[in-house]
Amino acid sequence: MTLAEVKLTDDRPLGPAILRGVQCKCPACGDGPMLERYLKVRDNCPNCGEDLSHQRADDGPAYLTMLVTLKVVTPLMVAAMFAWDWHPAVMFGVFAGLLVALSLFLLPRFKGMIVAIQWSRRMHGFEGANERQR
Repeated sequence: MTLAEVKLTDDRPLGPAILRGVQCKCPACGDGPMLERYLKVRDNCPNCGEDLSHQRADDGPAYLTMLVTLKVVTPLMVAAMFAWDWHPAVMFGVFAGLLVALSLFLLPRFKGMIVAIQWSRRMHGFEGANERQR
């Protein structure tokens, strides 16, 4: 099978799946919520019934969250250090609060994105029932 044939037969395109995952929506239908609580992935989509229990996000969302938050906040902290003469306690409070807020915002979105990528690429049991029989 050539790359062109694979692109023509891709019934789970990666781009829309990632967008749905970042929105914490079901990667299959885009309507049902993927997360049951803050980070708990539902076993099934309440809207379309897609089985999401196969996901294996593990530590990926945490690593991505640390990478992005530290790459964003560290330059801001250095710039603020040179631009303003803040007391160290104020500097710590502002940037620790920014790190916590950004981390709490990004973590479920990265988890949704990783689950959506796994669903789109048929990883970890996300292949369809008809594909398992082959």
